[in-house]
Amino acid sequence: MQTIEKIDAFRVESAGMARPVGLVPTMGALHEGHMSLVRRARRENATSVVSIFVNPAQFGPGEDFAAYPRDVDADLGRLDEAGVDVVFAPSADEMYPYGFDTHVDVGRIAERLEGAARSGHFRGVATVVCKLLSIVRPDRAYFGSKDAQQGLVIQRLNADLDLGVEIVMCPTVREPDGLALSSRNAYLDAEERRAATVLYSTLSLARSIGGGPAEAVRSAMLDMLEAEPLASVEYVSIADADTLEELDAVKGTALVSLAVRIGSTRLIDNIVIE
Repeated sequence: MQTIEKIDAFRVESAGMARPVGLVPTMGALHEGHMSLVRRARRENATSVVSIFVNPAQFGPGEDFAAYPRDVDADLGRLDEAGVDVVFAPSADEMYPYGFDTHVDVGRIAERLEGAARSGHFRGVATVVCKLLSIVRPDRAYFGSKDAQQGLVIQRLNADLDLGVEIVMCPTVREPDGLALSSRNAYLDAEERRAATVLYSTLSLARSIGGGPAEAVRSAMLDMLEAEPLASVEYVSIADADTLEELDAVKGTALVSLAVRIGSTRLIDNIVIE
């Protein structure tokens, strides 16, 4: 496995890569959710590339950029064991050199939900993903469905800018009790970890209710979340799975999503109801 830190060096190396190339963009602190993407990229492509870059542009003021989990040596060990061909691990100065002043705004799809809660977040996501796709030039790029809105943003970016990459959305990987795997789970103490199961329990409640007035489902979800003393709700959404417009009735394909703080840790999760 090669580890490359410079863009120019990666481009030299990429000229000889066997096609197709599969890219898994990550911010490190790898867990089984990431590794499921890595294994799929390995299966479906001749060359597998994983990027590790904690992107400062997608963190807002007061968010956890400085505290975000980092363990590059452990990450490299897991990727080497998994048979990854190349790791691209640039520094912030390499990705955003002095004078950098270009950003990508994907429009309405980025203004709802996480976009409304975290100003500038998706501009940072879209910018770094656009750069990674331009540097690596993969045939396929793999993302987890836990970040469903991020997937929609990246699909819009890829389509609108004619980047020509196949965007592959992979299923959310969960603990046995339903908690979606996330690097931020490492912030939870034992009691908070127990409380965090309320996210998936609430999504499961929405699925069990099924169709009908969306407001009634939202209300039932809020009741369950508010019954957990350690949970502080940021939003509960039942939206069209393609546009993220809030629905009046649960019908067709709906994305049910939520953002909840457990103690000081902000967690997101979602399910799709057909």
